[in-house]
Amino acid sequence: MIKYITKKILYGFLVLYGVITVIFFLFNVLPGDPATIMLGQQANKEAIEAIHKDLGTDLPIMEQYAMYINDLSPVSIHNYKNPDSYWYLNPEKYSWTPLLTFGKNKSVILKLPYLRRSYITKRRVSDIISETLPETAVLAFSSIIIASFLGIFLGVISAIKQNSIYDKLSLVLAVLGMAAPSFFVGLIIAWLFGYVLRDYTHLSPTGSLYDFDIDGKTLKLKNLILPSITLGIRPLAIVVQLMRSSLLDVMGQDYIRTAKAKGLTMYGVIIKHALKNALNPVITAISGWFAALMAGAVFVEYIFSWKGIGYEVFEALTRNDLPVVMGATLIFATIFVVINILVDVAYGILDPRVRVK
Repeated sequence: MIKYITKKILYGFLVLYGVITVIFFLFNVLPGDPATIMLGQQANKEAIEAIHKDLGTDLPIMEQYAMYINDLSPVSIHNYKNPDSYWYLNPEKYSWTPLLTFGKNKSVILKLPYLRRSYITKRRVSDIISETLPETAVLAFSSIIIASFLGIFLGVISAIKQNSIYDKLSLVLAVLGMAAPSFFVGLIIAWLFGYVLRDYTHLSPTGSLYDFDIDGKTLKLKNLILPSITLGIRPLAIVVQLMRSSLLDVMGQDYIRTAKAKGLTMYGVIIKHALKNALNPVITAISGWFAALMAGAVFVEYIFSWKGIGYEVFEALTRNDLPVVMGATLIFATIFVVINILVDVAYGILDPRVRVK
């Protein structure tokens, strides 16, 4: 089991390394000078050169890549004496614990990954993400809860009433849910329930989890309803179809026919025997969709003014604030990798055949 877990973790690190490499080279071929973006109309030759020196953008591309990897690595090598060095251990950038020193001025340190600073606000990208990620996590979690429970229920009903009008209607709605773009669905839901029917729903089309008033910060869970429904429509459609097909497959097994022959009611057969076996592929899909919702909330958060990491990414894209976009992309990739590792390990524990494969 330890060998299996170690292999999955190593695969995860390889995937992250590939994502980091693609992100770095992809964003470094985009047009635009970060020094000009940061300085705006106050840009002059000396200030631009200082920014290039600080960011290392005056170095060859492969040296910039090495610096980027060194900044992201928890264990990194720096020059702790020479402030003019590109590898200088700048206390404004890093919070570290020294591990060992070698040579005249080299040090190996343990630190948190440094995601650079925003071009626009000059804030650490890690600070921006730490402030906005919890709100996105709340939105994604509430969406997947809605999609899971409602999707499983509708899928079970659809399987029980196979080929009925309800079954056909649920499949049509599931296809529409998968086909409709989230930004279009978000606009429709915000307009219909936030404006047209506002007197009846008492819901706002915009607003974050926390609103600020004279007394300070207040929690407003009602602002979570519309964006959660919007973000959960697509995974809901997937869960309905997957639950239906999985349950129909299980209901055709020999042990289910045996349970029916022993006199169990349809309710007893489904609850005691069929449902727990039919849920395996559904749980796999749900675990993957949670990570996808974290990364896919950009347009939904912008439409509903939900101040999460997706909203921040949208704003950064409009202002060409590349460090924020790069940092958020790495966080999304890390979430995907970690969740996949946890799911694989859970399968390995529950089913020894997975470890053999």
